[in-house]
Amino acid sequence: MEVPNIAIDLAMTFEGFYKSPYICPAGFWTIGYGHLCKKDHLIITEEQAEIYLTEDLQDALLGTVRLCPVLLKEDVNWLGAIVDFVFNLGAGRLQASTLRRKINAELWEDVPNELNRWVYGGGKKLKGLVLRRQAEAAFFS
Repeated sequence: MEVPNIAIDLAMTFEGFYKSPYICPAGFWTIGYGHLCKKDHLIITEEQAEIYLTEDLQDALLGTVRLCPVLLKEDVNWLGAIVDFVFNLGAGRLQASTLRRKINAELWEDVPNELNRWVYGGGKKLKGLVLRRQAEAAFFS
């Protein structure tokens, strides 16, 4: 199964490229385009970052489809938006969420509001997450 292009675009846009490890707003060591790493990870090229991103998004896609199989019969951009959400926050967050219940019940008009609830990192409302959730939610409007 192929990762939707919109998931790649969203992840690259909102993560940005970092060749050296840094601590993301949620407090995790990260490199490339949002790839979790150890603080002593070696500097990487943009090509290596794209490889990491491809692998990470494939994992996010598999988690998304496992938790929300109904997305397979819907607009590919809807799938891509939720893959980006899972890439950003993890499948565990989707699994326990009202967002998942709304998707699986095909309550599409409720999805944007549910997405826009996920804008906190480290206990703080983050402008980057607000913008990212708005971008994801826009596909459902």
